[in-house]
Amino acid sequence: MTANILFICGSLNQTTIMHKIARELSEFNVFFTPFYADGLIGLAAKAKLAEFSILGGRHRKATEAYLSKENLPVDFGGKARSYDAVVTCTDLLIQQNIRGKRLILVQEGMTEAEDYRYHLVRRLGLPRFLANTAATGLSDAYHVFCVASWGYRDLFIRKGVKPEKIVVTGIPNFDNAVEYLNNDFPLRGYVLVATSSIRETLKFDNRERFLQNVKRIADGRQVIFKIHPNEDRKRAVREIRKHFPDAPIYMDGNVHHMIANCDVLIAQNSSVIYTALALGKKVHSYLPLETLKKLIPVQNGGQSAKRIAEICRQVVYTPLAELNRGRFKIRLRKKWETLSS
Repeated sequence: MTANILFICGSLNQTTIMHKIARELSEFNVFFTPFYADGLIGLAAKAKLAEFSILGGRHRKATEAYLSKENLPVDFGGKARSYDAVVTCTDLLIQQNIRGKRLILVQEGMTEAEDYRYHLVRRLGLPRFLANTAATGLSDAYHVFCVASWGYRDLFIRKGVKPEKIVVTGIPNFDNAVEYLNNDFPLRGYVLVATSSIRETLKFDNRERFLQNVKRIADGRQVIFKIHPNEDRKRAVREIRKHFPDAPIYMDGNVHHMIANCDVLIAQNSSVIYTALALGKKVHSYLPLETLKKLIPVQNGGQSAKRIAEICRQVVYTPLAELNRGRFKIRLRKKWETLSS
């Protein structure tokens, strides 16, 4: 009997990562769902109180539009059938109906800094989602955690993630930056500013000072802006126009193509910084450059989805009792020696 695998989507980045992995698992029955939640958080999402998150708003609309456009089989909330395995890009929430299943966690991109909320979550046992992606991997509810690079492996181990559960696979969307050099974006040789939705996640962001720094760094060169999809767009445009009345502002479009054609990237704390670094672009951001260089996702020519898919196969074909006893890690290491060669 063919196994069923559920892919839990979220942002458009997470959704496309899930789709790329699923493409490599054509021998299984694969289904997709937008991100969902149980209990009070689920009720809040239904009441439109979580529109700033992947539970609603632009993220949900973009994911549903993508799933429809690609004609992918959708099972909202994974309720229509039983699943042999589940693949997700976040463990900040572990839904009730996937607990106890074979679970593969895939890193989605850059993790946020370990600020005071992260430390409160760790010390007081508060819900992980309060620390956002800084708490990625801390659930220990998964059997395998596929991560972007050896630098990230070290970072997650320092946070307390079990080393035997981590596999360095690289991650789709960030494992083949050179492919973005072939694009039809019409501009070249500019300073690109990629904003982040820091305020939408209830953190402080001095946007005025950031824009002043942009002007200083640009020093008269052409500047274009790419607005984060989860930002308050009207507010962002209003703030930008105070300093850059004529600069092109893009709400949509492929930001990786924009990075490929730029001379300089000015960002805040966005995963797209890794694309710029992999392409050798000059980068200014809120984050230490030397730290970022250690964390750059493995550039494996776009093979991450195949590597993660191979791990999914191993998980599906391993008895759940054996996975839960931790025996799978030895088999995975042996397999990975040939997989990563």
